[in-house]
Amino acid sequence: MTPELTATAVPQATRLARLHRYWLAANYLGAAQLYLRDNFLLERPLQAADIKPRLLGHWGTQPGLNLVYAHLNRLVQDTEASVLLVTGPGHGAPAILANLFLEGTLGEVDPQFSLSRTGLEQLIRQFSWPGGLPAHLGPGTPGQIQEGGELGHCLAHAYGAALDNPDLIVACVVGDGEAETGPLAAAWHSNRYLNPATSGAVLPILHVNGYKLSGPSIFGRMSDDELRHLFTGYGYQVRFVSGSEPHQVHAAMWQALDWAHTEIRRIQEHARLGLLDGVPAWPMLILQTPKGWTCPLAVDGQAVENTARAHQLPVADPAGRPIQLPILERWLRCYRPQDLCRPLTGALCEELLSGCPTGEHRLGRNPHANGGQLLVPLRLPNLCDYGAMVSAPGGATAAATHKLATFLRDVFRRNEDARNFRVVCPDETTASRLLPLFEATQRAWLGPLHETDEDLAPEGRVMEMLSEQTCQGWLEGYLLTGRHGVFCCCESFMPLVDSMLNHHAKWLETSKNLSWRQSVASFNYLLTSHVWRPDHHGHAHQVPSFLSAVAAKKSSVARVYLPPDANCLLAVMDSCLRSRDAINLVVTSQASQPQWLGIEAAREHCKRGISAWHWAGNESSSDSHPHPDLVLAGAGDVPTQEIIAAAALLRQHLPSLRLRVVNVMDLLALMAPDTNPPGLSEAAFLGLFSADAPVIFAFHGYPLLIHELLHHRPAPARFHVHGYLEESQATTPFDMLVLNNMSRYQLVMAALDRIEPQPNSPALAQFCQLKLTEHAAYIREHGIDMPEVRSE
Repeated sequence: MTPELTATAVPQATRLARLHRYWLAANYLGAAQLYLRDNFLLERPLQAADIKPRLLGHWGTQPGLNLVYAHLNRLVQDTEASVLLVTGPGHGAPAILANLFLEGTLGEVDPQFSLSRTGLEQLIRQFSWPGGLPAHLGPGTPGQIQEGGELGHCLAHAYGAALDNPDLIVACVVGDGEAETGPLAAAWHSNRYLNPATSGAVLPILHVNGYKLSGPSIFGRMSDDELRHLFTGYGYQVRFVSGSEPHQVHAAMWQALDWAHTEIRRIQEHARLGLLDGVPAWPMLILQTPKGWTCPLAVDGQAVENTARAHQLPVADPAGRPIQLPILERWLRCYRPQDLCRPLTGALCEELLSGCPTGEHRLGRNPHANGGQLLVPLRLPNLCDYGAMVSAPGGATAAATHKLATFLRDVFRRNEDARNFRVVCPDETTASRLLPLFEATQRAWLGPLHETDEDLAPEGRVMEMLSEQTCQGWLEGYLLTGRHGVFCCCESFMPLVDSMLNHHAKWLETSKNLSWRQSVASFNYLLTSHVWRPDHHGHAHQVPSFLSAVAAKKSSVARVYLPPDANCLLAVMDSCLRSRDAINLVVTSQASQPQWLGIEAAREHCKRGISAWHWAGNESSSDSHPHPDLVLAGAGDVPTQEIIAAAALLRQHLPSLRLRVVNVMDLLALMAPDTNPPGLSEAAFLGLFSADAPVIFAFHGYPLLIHELLHHRPAPARFHVHGYLEESQATTPFDMLVLNNMSRYQLVMAALDRIEPQPNSPALAQFCQLKLTEHAAYIREHGIDMPEVRSE
């Protein structure tokens, strides 16, 4: 008989008493982590020397988190449910660490925290200690899929984790201060995308303790009726658990979790019998307890418990202010630390631990929190079946995203039984020309349907919500629990998730150094509607800064790809979907554009990352003059198009010029191997760009990024980078290039300024200037680009 089943045979009153004792123990361990460097069980009077020299951490949310953890343990024991806990309050690490220690998980991943007196002492001492345990939850914390350094993302992570995990319950604690953030406010609507027939459930637990760091929370000052109406309107069944008397709160929380679990299983059973119609009213709990519950009521004549002063350190300076030391000691002793360990053996009290589940039933050992354990590789189609036919470079046109969509359509089809792949997109699937996806799946939608609606269904696997942060959070939660996906978005809106990118990158970087964390599928961004194809949107839609944000991450996780055509996009995305533990940024246009490489050549170009396109210059691969007079380089689909056009003008007018064209698809390959191991060796770099030839470089984003990547290369001053200069308006595609000094004519004139004079150089410069004048007049008369430069 399992310990969980044995526990249920104990009378409820006894179990409640044990649960309360466990809660006191967790509270003690959390408070002790904040303060103590010695005298860990208070076996002698507390002294100033026992206090840590630097007091870092937060108390205010801990008692509520400990209450939730203890009661989820009880629920798991009684039901054997698979429960994943997502912790929103960022400063709640000591509470979660205390519970992970008590259930034995922390000691399993790090033996210094073994379930013993020695392990207990190490837990208390190592918190916020150099080289010890951090004040925020992160990848080093078992059972977690959320980094606690920024608020607002927990609920989106929770819903992402629940998608396609039919047996999983994700309990998500949302702090009332955190609930004021924009990403969290949007994420409440995720319940309208969660299909109970095929997915798990999210149980939101809004912890309303009334205060943020220095003032009241909005939800803390709302009446119960206002809160109930708000969340009922969002589509939830609301149940309150309120109070300050621990035993009453324990009894209410027990009943509330039983109710929530029963409702979740009822909704799922109803849906799985095909009887669900519309959005189910999922249960949620609103937990109302005092801020800093059980800490001193007052310190130095000022109220503390149930005020903002309890948010961080209720007793601020016990070592420096002698009057505060006994206050801290009385507070810590109220949790009965002397009962934690057996006096002779040092082992923790068995009765105290009887409320903890065992094995993978423990919250810290839920396998979904270490998603690489569950990861199943995607079954990918053969790229050759999807490539654009290219008889000669530039001899065909295609919309790259449309070609990719046919490939991703069949990724859905080939993995339908595994249900481990999704596309998230903030309402831009159609605009990005990804419509072939809907031949295999539909948009997820559980709300009401109208006759005019298209491609909406509860079982849809394309997730569209007009919140970039929610989409990012969904996919992070989905990937970290062992699945695969792509985030498609307009390039100009991606800076909205810069901070989320930062945290996910740090998560991946840290996870690589944890032997027990298994590899997860990479986060794949597909950015379309980019800066060079603004259509009618103008200045607001011309922001290529996300590319720089990804490139700034550590090369161990960051990848930036600028495929020049549809076949290269296919090859890159195939590679990205096979990769692990990376952030892959792929930028492409949804417009129809020239195609340069056949599918096999594109695959080879993808492997190399950077290649010389000899057909675009005037040298052959076996040229007897390996040192060009000029190198033209392009990175991005539109810059590549302009570079090839510029090369054609130079070949036509200056046939004796030794010209080489280089295409850069893997942007970070420009870095040297000592900073980016996959980067080009110095010999390979010089083989492409030579040692001294001037290089005219047309780049998709801000020119400064290329200069930063190349600053350590030989003679970096010879690289003359053209890119986005924040010059834009509502204009034509080619005029965008002219405004930013990156049109083919301006690239030619830049080249003429940096090469030895040629007989026809003045005539070519005059030709280019006349073309620019002609262009300016043409677009104002006709409203479109001249036919010879028109992109589609």
